[in-house]
Amino acid sequence: MADPIYRRIAEQLREQIESGELVPGAQLPTELELRERFNASRNTIRDAVKSLIALGLVETRPGQGTFVTERIEPFVTTLSADPKTGLGGGEGVTYQDEGRAQQRVATATDPRVEIQLAAGVVPVLLKIPEGAQVVSRHQQRLIDNTPWSLQTSFYPMKFVTAGGATRLLEASSIENGTVKYIEETVHLKQLGYRDWITVRSPDTNETAFFRLPGDGRVGVFEILRTAFDQDLNPMRLTITVFPTDRNQFIVNVGELPGG
Repeated sequence: MADPIYRRIAEQLREQIESGELVPGAQLPTELELRERFNASRNTIRDAVKSLIALGLVETRPGQGTFVTERIEPFVTTLSADPKTGLGGGEGVTYQDEGRAQQRVATATDPRVEIQLAAGVVPVLLKIPEGAQVVSRHQQRLIDNTPWSLQTSFYPMKFVTAGGATRLLEASSIENGTVKYIEETVHLKQLGYRDWITVRSPDTNETAFFRLPGDGRVGVFEILRTAFDQDLNPMRLTITVFPTDRNQFIVNVGELPGG
């Protein structure tokens, strides 16, 4: 019994992808072009594309079309603190250090700074009243120029008004990081942090930034990191969103071999 037409079309397209004729990131011909090329109906072409999507060979992007899936080499983030600095893995200088260690280029945009009213999990984890003012610093982060994560840190407004940490309001990176800056200005030393890790579907902004398939089959990790000062009071909340198709994590506990 002969294979259905859609399978034969899918097989021809698969051969083009695997041979390199259609390179990763390349856009497939439009549905109309495929219908004309194969003299097939709309439903037949759609079934062929669906079978390629099921194989992970192509992905659809809302309003753009269908593209050959790009093979992304995962980036490994160590979530546990650096034993020398005590700073959290995946943040600031540690993010760049991990990039260099993996022979990757880790970069981030200048922060977008806003004064917001604490809502959702922010007042709960920072233990401040709902509606209290907080400073948020948001960055888009990339590995080898590929969108890799979104990170937003929230700080109580009193750090600025009472503690004099006015650079938190600057839309620029703070040399040596905000943790060190807060220690020097507000005299609160970060002694530890707690990570709360969830997995969810990406929202529309995340789908667009990370260039994820529009059907939601690639989820995101959302890590909520609450940092605590020397009196064990929460001093910072950092929320980082990582797509599941390009990120892996390590947590180190106890004595381990290696540097």
